[in-house]
Amino acid sequence: MKINFFGHFGTPNTGNESTLIATLTRLRSLLPDAEFCCICTFPQSVTLRDGIDAVPITTRTARLWDRERPLHLRLARASLGIADELGQWVRAFRILKGSSMLIIPGTGLLTDAYAEDWRPYNVLKWSAAARLRGCKVLFVSVGAGPLYGRKGRLFVKLALSLADYRSFRDRPSASCVERIGFRDEQIHIYPDLAFSLSDDDLPSASARPEKDGRRVVGLGLMEYAGRYSVEDPRAETFSVYLDALVDLVGWLLARDYDVRLLLGDGDTMVIDDFTALLRERVETYSPERVSYRQVDTVEEILAAIAATDVVVATRFHNVLLSLLLNKPVIAISFHHKCSSLMNEMGLSEYCHDIGDMSAPRLIGQFEELERHTTELKETIRTSVEAQRRALEEQYSLLFDSQMLRS
Repeated sequence: MKINFFGHFGTPNTGNESTLIATLTRLRSLLPDAEFCCICTFPQSVTLRDGIDAVPITTRTARLWDRERPLHLRLARASLGIADELGQWVRAFRILKGSSMLIIPGTGLLTDAYAEDWRPYNVLKWSAAARLRGCKVLFVSVGAGPLYGRKGRLFVKLALSLADYRSFRDRPSASCVERIGFRDEQIHIYPDLAFSLSDDDLPSASARPEKDGRRVVGLGLMEYAGRYSVEDPRAETFSVYLDALVDLVGWLLARDYDVRLLLGDGDTMVIDDFTALLRERVETYSPERVSYRQVDTVEEILAAIAATDVVVATRFHNVLLSLLLNKPVIAISFHHKCSSLMNEMGLSEYCHDIGDMSAPRLIGQFEELERHTTELKETIRTSVEAQRRALEEQYSLLFDSQMLRS
């Protein structure tokens, strides 16, 4: 049996990579004789880390729908581009020969918020090629939205219509595809697949070292997501976001906390912007008290989170992995997936909207979090167990013997 994964994998995005690691590890245990392949953004990285075959989503470097290319250049390449793209469809059909399943496990593909339209289009292309090959197409715990344009909505609707199975990681994602006209009584809601990371992939509870007796706050930063957050993003949103977090760090240092800056992607410019503001505005700032160490792997981000006591994070998977490690967390919500996660975990009062940042309110949430650490850890533990059970239910639904034979 050959199973293909499709997504934005092999990148510095530790959220996407944790999704692939969790899914691959679980399927290897359920289907030990299966052959796996990953159709992804950077295949060499996936092959090196996971020991499976991998191929690029596309071998084209210039596409007619790249908005950053001048229109006259796109028109001049039209004939050649169409022929090249037809070749990509043939390539997808050839690669999927002998495959049993094409699994799309998240990675933010069902949105047209970014400058390039390739995400929903390529999902449609590979889904169609899979169906032509008689291969099952499974959208598993995916997120969806925002979808702004007619083209993006059409591609997503067509791709979903080709699927044998569809599950979404939250109700707002399912509602998003319903709003664009996709209807299906068989839509399922299951948690993000990173919740199924195995215990072997998680650091031990003893990973938190004592440091001069001070508690450590993990502060997860992120570049502003722009149209991925809202249709009409404002430049001042990011500056207000940084200002509020600078005020929080100044408050924390004055109360003898240490701060560890966290990332989950290659967006290191936000670290430079943030530390420049700290030097300018916080007299007690020092690199020893506000530390940053670059992390490049899921294992490293997990270890960095494990070495904290409490987390304030923006990236969705920084929040999720903190919860998985039973860390009390405040989420800076830039997308419905963040607020949905915190609501599902019973932590909605510790969610902070990036479009309405307030340092005093954020500090108040932090004080409340610290006052109720013991109860919150129990709430998080119980909720995480529920998420993991739900995902085990989904794995059983999809990969038991009857489903595989049908």
